[in-house]
Amino acid sequence: MAIRMAVRGGRAHLVVGDRLVDIERASGGTLPADPMEALARWDDLRAWGDGAGAAGEGEPYDVRELDVCVPRPRKVFGIALNYRMHAEETGAQLPPSPAVFTKFPSCLSAPTADVVLPSEFVDWEVELVVVIGRGGSRIDESGAADHIAGYCVGQDYSERRVQNAGARPQFSLGKSYDTFGPIGPAVVSLDAFADPDDLGLTCVINGETKQDGRTNDLIFGVPELVSRLSDVCTLEPGDLIFTGTPSGVGQARKPPEFLRAGDVVESAIEGIGTLRNTAVERR
Repeated sequence: MAIRMAVRGGRAHLVVGDRLVDIERASGGTLPADPMEALARWDDLRAWGDGAGAAGEGEPYDVRELDVCVPRPRKVFGIALNYRMHAEETGAQLPPSPAVFTKFPSCLSAPTADVVLPSEFVDWEVELVVVIGRGGSRIDESGAADHIAGYCVGQDYSERRVQNAGARPQFSLGKSYDTFGPIGPAVVSLDAFADPDDLGLTCVINGETKQDGRTNDLIFGVPELVSRLSDVCTLEPGDLIFTGTPSGVGQARKPPEFLRAGDVVESAIEGIGTLRNTAVERR
């Protein structure tokens, strides 16, 4: 059975319809309240979710109450230029191998958190985020799905001047300002999707669609990313992979467009949900 794990009040919950079921309480303490521990026991969580234990009534909730669905990942990877149409809009050649950078975990924020603008050059990038469940190293592509807990929606906000500064730009700082990594609203297991490799994703700002793509345009698909990254460093439960963004980013527009205070950014992926972030001035 497909499951969706969200976090409220620092505790892991199953999303069942329009209600939240506290995992630790409903399981009688056999499963943990800590979301990172729940991810490390994803197989147990799914088995329990298939049984009567997950059928508790739960409590109604508002998405504004939700926390970061993966609060303390050890590693957060990002992949640059990983959509064919995005590479085309930037005039770049298709990369021969994944262009990997890091987003520091301190940038992660809740699905409805404000995005704080440090400058006038902050861009948007809706992304499919992979959440590792079962860790491992040197994972074969054919078995990559067995190591994935699920997917969530992500926004890879980017301060473009900092990102592109220097003769050899270093992306990590420009993409790691506080609030630059909202994710959520829940971790959704792969069996929730008819085809987990072909999902529609959009970014809408103030009601205007800026990005509208599908993950079947990825240059390096999810199994290959999991395999390549695990060949370098052991993947651990809760590690995140921001898999890249489709075309329509602000920097590539003519003239370029960037976020301003008051802008409302809605990032959505079919079958997962929507992030809603309001841009605010840095104080």
